[in-house]
Amino acid sequence: MVKNILFDLDDTLLDFHKAEAIAIRKTLAQLGIEPDEAAISRYSAINTSLWKRLENGELTREQVLVQRFEILFSELGVDADGNMAWQTYEQFLSDGHYFISGAPELLETLHSKYNLYLASNGTASVQDSRIESSGIARYFKEIFISQRVGFDKPHRSFFEHCFKSIPAFSKGETIIIGDSLSSDIRGANNAGIRACWFNPNKKPREEDILVHYEVTGLDQIPSLLEQI
Repeated sequence: MVKNILFDLDDTLLDFHKAEAIAIRKTLAQLGIEPDEAAISRYSAINTSLWKRLENGELTREQVLVQRFEILFSELGVDADGNMAWQTYEQFLSDGHYFISGAPELLETLHSKYNLYLASNGTASVQDSRIESSGIARYFKEIFISQRVGFDKPHRSFFEHCFKSIPAFSKGETIIIGDSLSSDIRGANNAGIRACWFNPNKKPREEDILVHYEVTGLDQIPSLLEQI
């Protein structure tokens, strides 16, 4: 039986890729760089790669935030300041929110039946703004953001911090729902809890990561939880 649900935020409840594309387009334009689709796509790929290195402990958060722009600017052959780009980008990223289809309805359905918690690797100031804009804070017993916790998913220490804040906590009664194999699902494996992979794009699994449950739409989650 499930009592506690840890929800990832980006690309599970809020559409990060859409927000990212809009924010990077505005950032490049403000810096006088042509915000074409190739540049936006390349930024997204660099960003994803560096965040995975952060999850593996190879880079610090501060290095990721600046280096993603420095690498992009180097490839584009433009002279722009990575630190200024990061600050500009985060201002734009903090503006507004975009829901994953079905997210508001899912939270409304679940919050009276389960103890919901938010567990995000994002930058605290950005996530605070997006959570406030979306109005979803009211659904969660507590919100855990890695920058404040001091550890990032998938590290066990992040989850242990969360567990200490959950009353009468039991691993057997807890599940995480998220879109990232490398942070959410591997994190669940590291922490000894079950995981539900939200996989709308039907990506292949990775052999070294145990996926207990998989859904392609958020609307599938209520019935899945009732069966566990």
